[in-house]
Amino acid sequence: MSKTEKDSKTKICPTCGTRLSDNATKCLVCGATFDSPGKAARTKKSVQGSIMPKITLSLPAALGFLALFLVIGAGAVFMTLRATDRVIEPTTIPTATVTVTITPTSTATLTPTPVPTITPQPPFEYTVRDGELCGHIAAQFGIDINSIIILNNLSSECFVNVGQILQIPYPTPTVTPFPTATLSGDIATEQACEKVNYTVQANDTLSSIAANYNVPQDAIKSFNGLSTDTVFLGMQIQIPLCLRAATPGPTPTPTTPPPYQAPNLLLPADGASFTLADDVVTLQWASIGVLRDNEVYRITVEDVTEGEGRKLVEYVSDTKFIVPVSFRPKDNLPHVMRWNVSTVRQAGSDDQGDPIWESAGALSMERVFSWTGAAPEATQAP
Repeated sequence: MSKTEKDSKTKICPTCGTRLSDNATKCLVCGATFDSPGKAARTKKSVQGSIMPKITLSLPAALGFLALFLVIGAGAVFMTLRATDRVIEPTTIPTATVTVTITPTSTATLTPTPVPTITPQPPFEYTVRDGELCGHIAAQFGIDINSIIILNNLSSECFVNVGQILQIPYPTPTVTPFPTATLSGDIATEQACEKVNYTVQANDTLSSIAANYNVPQDAIKSFNGLSTDTVFLGMQIQIPLCLRAATPGPTPTPTTPPPYQAPNLLLPADGASFTLADDVVTLQWASIGVLRDNEVYRITVEDVTEGEGRKLVEYVSDTKFIVPVSFRPKDNLPHVMRWNVSTVRQAGSDDQGDPIWESAGALSMERVFSWTGAAPEATQAP
């Protein structure tokens, strides 16, 4: 049998692939039915689908479409996560800035100067004398009338009677800094000396400067601590006018100088208090200049607490005076002492040979201090 005859008598089931006879209308294996060969050929031709078009892409285009698909997919995923609050925004990490630390320089601490404090003292008793009024008593102790009225519960007219005992307050002292040291007479005189600051000019010499100010050359040299007579341009020196040489005149008789200025009181401070521990009290003042041989300082110390008659008047040529211990009060109460200084000149002598003094300058301002004389008496136990 030829191959053509064999192929014409058999066919293959299009469903399961079983070989069947050419005229079979149903597959014995899968049960599929089919028409006769002519009809099957027509059916096969009528139901054959159209061939799908083939799309051919180059490699770069394929990679571009792939990248576009990935970008679109990533954007869709990002938007989905953002809508569900699952996207964490990146936190900006601050850049550390180097700060230069400046070490402060230590500053020297100044020790404060102690300020003196005033210890208030109880008032003392005073007996009104004949003819005294409140104004006289207030002026005598250097206090205000209102302080006497308030302390003694008096009327506004301040009427007092002879023999009436009044409570007198101590005057309010003026607080002054503690003195560093007791000034010597030379230092006090130097501070009181009138001085002029001078800057050495071109072609100046020490002798020409001394001649211009009528001050001895040696005085300028000693006052400024110069070791030689040489001065330099721009050098600062002081001219002590208090050492100015006297102007020569035709008359050899010395003329009387004008009244001196009031001495400036230095120590003790106004209102200072002295107790039993102080055996003596030193009074000190600034010099008013070089005194002549017949001129001295007159010091007056008065115990205003005890009343008139207890007064001490002394004459010294130095700028300090030590109150003797014999002038200290005898009772146990603090006594107010008032003192002043003035310049006097001897005008002659009396019959007993004692000098006669006359005023040669203004009276200084008055100062007061208190001095306790004796220890309080012990109270006997009953």
